[in-house]
Amino acid sequence: MDDEDAEYMQGSDDEDYGFDYSDGEGGDDGGSVDVENMYYTAKSKKEESPGQALKELTAIVDQDEPKSDWGFKALKQSTKLLFLILHQPNDALRTYTRLLSYTKSTVTRNYAEKTINGILDYVGGGKGGPVEVTVLERFYQATKEALREAKNELAKLWLDRREYARLSRLIRELYAATEAASSGEDQSQKGTQLLEIYALEIQMHNETRNYKKLKEIYNASNSIRSAIPHPRIMGIIKECGGKMWMGERQWTRASEDFFESFRNYDEAGLPQRIQVLKYLVLANMLTGSEVNPFDSQETKPDPQIKAMTDLVDAYQRREVHTAEKIIRDNRSTIMDDSFIRSHIGDLLRSLRTQYLIDLIKPYTRLELSFLAKRNF
Repeated sequence: MDDEDAEYMQGSDDEDYGFDYSDGEGGDDGGSVDVENMYYTAKSKKEESPGQALKELTAIVDQDEPKSDWGFKALKQSTKLLFLILHQPNDALRTYTRLLSYTKSTVTRNYAEKTINGILDYVGGGKGGPVEVTVLERFYQATKEALREAKNELAKLWLDRREYARLSRLIRELYAATEAASSGEDQSQKGTQLLEIYALEIQMHNETRNYKKLKEIYNASNSIRSAIPHPRIMGIIKECGGKMWMGERQWTRASEDFFESFRNYDEAGLPQRIQVLKYLVLANMLTGSEVNPFDSQETKPDPQIKAMTDLVDAYQRREVHTAEKIIRDNRSTIMDDSFIRSHIGDLLRSLRTQYLIDLIKPYTRLELSFLAKRNF
């Protein structure tokens, strides 16, 4: 066992980030021992028979499912062998890129960072002989993207766990990293990265009810003109924007943002589209619009939201009692959502108002006793 493997065997005292990190090299006893033997046998052949060593290391990686620390170590040795001994930098870049995919959850953060730093040291130090500048740039670009992606995954973890203090620190790091790299990147790439950070931060402000900061981030996201974000990112931003407008009782703007959110989630094939479609229906009814949102080709009724489609029908027919019954009978799909529940009062008030207006419209005058007899 060399110094590198001994260092790994000692473990790491990093902060636990909540990923399912491997605890060491002794997991599944039977299979692990076989892979361990394969690994050290291949490693012993690096100097005398590098081609055979590479073949055996590749076999370890190919059978590494689910990903384990042995696959990571095999990719680490393959990259070193290809770059320093076989002088095949392009192939080394391929194994290195595959290795980076293991840094998200398979090995500890400390070990991953030491491995990456070690590889970049010999890649940038010219130890493998002359290498094209473009290849070096691709090594560093792959590293930067993998580390940024790992931080984004960690930020999602903190958000899910409501670790807002840790999330805030990580968001600041992401902003700093994006700004530091912006000079060497095109504006489209920077804009895309900023939108990803905005999506994280706007969710945090929505959950902590910091509506002032939420609006700042929402406006900042709208100011970005050059970006190619994943539809999920825009779905998140527009969903939080719609909730913000609902809080300000700007129903029409909320409806517009919820529609955009639904469209993006639908394009990405994400289940959040169903929940946002409910929000769209709610906002649309609060606008007083006579247009049925399900008339749009993009928002055809889904069986999961039948209660909301029935509610739209009752609202448009001004059937107060029917609407109230639908809400009572469908608590799990309507009232169990805290956001919808917080606006049901507004909806019923609007429905009763419209019912009252329709009721008195034919008359030039009437007595209050007439209205008192109406149970609405």
